Amino acid sequence: MVITGIYYALACLAGGAAVAYLARPAFGVPFFVLAGFFLWFFRDPEREIPKGAHAVSPADGKVVMIRQEGDLTRVAVFMSPIDVHVNRSPIAGKITKVEYKPGKFLVASKDEASLENEQNLITVEGTDGVRITFAQIAGLVARRVICDKRPGDEVAMGDRIGLIQFSSRVDILFGKEWEIGVKPGDRVSAGSSILARRKS
Repeated sequence: MVITGIYYALACLAGGAAVAYLARPAFGVPFFVLAGFFLWFFRDPEREIPKGAHAVSPADGKVVMIRQEGDLTRVAVFMSPIDVHVNRSPIAGKITKVEYKPGKFLVASKDEASLENEQNLITVEGTDGVRITFAQIAGLVARRVICDKRPGDEVAMGDRIGLIQFSSRVDILFGKEWEIGVKPGDRVSAGSSILARRKS
C-alpha cells in the first residue's frame, strides 16, 4: 500500500523539479509539499492483532452508524482524510466472494451511501463456517476502491486486503452470532480494535 504513495510522491517530485528548473525554484515548493502529503497519507503502520473469538475493525476511523437490518447488524466506520486508509480483514478465513458494484459518490457519512455508492463487497468465511461481509465504499472525494484479494485467498485476522483512496467508509455486516462491542462515536483502528465478539 505504501508503494501507491511512493508513485504519487515521485510524480509530484518530478513535476516540482521541472517547474523549479523551467520557472523559479519557489514555484516547485507546492509540488514538494504535495509529495510529502502523499507519503504521509498512504502510510501503512504495523498493527498488533488481538487474539480471540472476535472480529477486528477493517478500517481506521469513527463508528458513524450501527443499524439492525433483519438478522444482520450493519456497523459503519467513516474514514477521514487524516486516517490510515489501508483496509484489513476482520476475521481469519477464506475469501469466498469479491463483488465490485459501480455507483454514485455521495458523501460517505450519509446512510444512503451504503446502498448507492461505488463499492467492493468482500465476504470472508472462517474455519468454523461463520461468514462476515464487509464493503469498501467510495465517497465524495474517494473515487477508487482497491482490493488485492481474490476468491479462494486465505487471510489471517488483520491481514491487509486493500485500500480506499482519499477518505470514505467501510461497512461490516454481522450475523446474530456476534455481539457488537462498539457504539456510534467510537474511534477504531484497523486490525487492532475489536468491533464484535462471538456469543458463547
